[in-house]
Amino acid sequence: MKTLLGAAALLLALTPAARAAEFSWAGTTDPQTMDPHAVNSAPVLGFLNNVYEGLVRRGRDMAIEPALATSWEPIGAGEGWRFHLRRGVTFHDGSEFDADDVVFSYRRASDEAADVRSWFAPVSGVAKVDDFTVDIMTSAPNPIFPDSIANWMMMDSGWAEANGASLPDKENGNFATLNANGTGPFRITAREPGLRTELRPHRGWWGVARHNIDRAEFTPIQNPATAVAALLSGEVDMINPVPIQDAARLESAPGVEVVRGIEARVIMLGFGHEADTLKYGADAGRPNPFRDARVRMAVAKAVNVPAILRQIMRGSAEPASQLVSPAMRGHSPSLAARPQIDPDAAKALLAEAGYPDGFSFGLMCPNNRYLNDESVCQAMVSMLARVGLEARLHAMPVSNYWPELRADNYDMYLLGWSPGTFDAEHPIRFLAATPNSEKRLGSWNFGGYSNARVDALLPRIQSELDDNVRQAMLDEVAGILIDETAYVPLYVQPLVWGVRSNVSLTQRPDNFFILRWVTVDEG
Repeated sequence: MKTLLGAAALLLALTPAARAAEFSWAGTTDPQTMDPHAVNSAPVLGFLNNVYEGLVRRGRDMAIEPALATSWEPIGAGEGWRFHLRRGVTFHDGSEFDADDVVFSYRRASDEAADVRSWFAPVSGVAKVDDFTVDIMTSAPNPIFPDSIANWMMMDSGWAEANGASLPDKENGNFATLNANGTGPFRITAREPGLRTELRPHRGWWGVARHNIDRAEFTPIQNPATAVAALLSGEVDMINPVPIQDAARLESAPGVEVVRGIEARVIMLGFGHEADTLKYGADAGRPNPFRDARVRMAVAKAVNVPAILRQIMRGSAEPASQLVSPAMRGHSPSLAARPQIDPDAAKALLAEAGYPDGFSFGLMCPNNRYLNDESVCQAMVSMLARVGLEARLHAMPVSNYWPELRADNYDMYLLGWSPGTFDAEHPIRFLAATPNSEKRLGSWNFGGYSNARVDALLPRIQSELDDNVRQAMLDEVAGILIDETAYVPLYVQPLVWGVRSNVSLTQRPDNFFILRWVTVDEG
């Protein structure tokens, strides 16, 4: 068994004598698009981190380090940040990277058509100083801004404009949906959505190659048994995730090892806060009970998280009480306790809210996005039934799931969130801020949760330089979200990867798989 604590890495040093190798890996979810600004999801961003690059990036230890910018410094008294760009960088088609591409990438990624536009809520503008210097201005001091743009990837303005992809189009797609032209260490050489994606090294990459891969191929495999069989047979070199129930068997299999860790992702239940009526189940069309915080708290008291962790996650996950795990900056230790499992109290809350006999509703759940996601939802259906809540489960592939949530086709839903900044401000901005397209806030707040105090504290949290003052505000927001049961945090998802014994790699808590740290020993 290979065990990685935090972001510790397993890396085989690449020597000049190391031979070029082919590498294949499989996951349950195929990236929805090759457009780095179209969809803000880990399967897309994690995959495209191999192809595109940002001004900054995260290293093996998750620390921010230079990428397409070699250095940066604050401007004035918190007016923004100046980034000095790396010279001599070329895109995969040979065109040169410069400040015009940064300005273009800002306009593109901050447009209403972009799913990542919330990243730029604090930004008031981006200006080219010269060909290799850009100023990113913020509306207030923003000390964590460089951390917040690690996944903002630069696109070639000329390539995008020449191919009709000046803006992302996540609904209908465009040239950038199937094609890519980044500056990263790997270039896409074949793309068959849902079947396979082939990558080869970008020989003109500015960085130092720490891998020995000559060709890599990703294959989505939704069936867990099929993925395990492919790893055992050597058809693929790595699978992510390993089904929890198969981890012990893989650990004892010759030629295979299991890499374990804890992800930054919190799995939670969300509600239709704004919906006037229920949409699913026998009570469809009736007033929406989830607008009442007592009903939401009843759900929290009815779901037996310890049982889920013990029986479904096999002890590999950790319970969560907040939108971020204890490993994240800004977590509130004083609010670490989860609601007590108490079916009788849940029934009393439902009766107090006017539902003594419970009600029927729809529970939306993906079946190929999170570890054991459908099994977890099935278990919760039984738990909720014990207090009179009849959940009609609708499980579906993630490619169908996100459009359903964005179309408000749910009563309650399952969601996982990994903060890209590793800071508690991140889920507040995306999940708890009142949705506001103009301010680029709440883009993943599907249920429309809204609290004026949370909205007022968010910009202050973003600009506060004193850590103690900032933490006090984060504690207050966490308390509000708990008191109102805005969401029901369930657990922190584990990381369980399976890998052939001749492969060395790095497992990071953001669950991004970075090819430039992979080596294959063919000796």
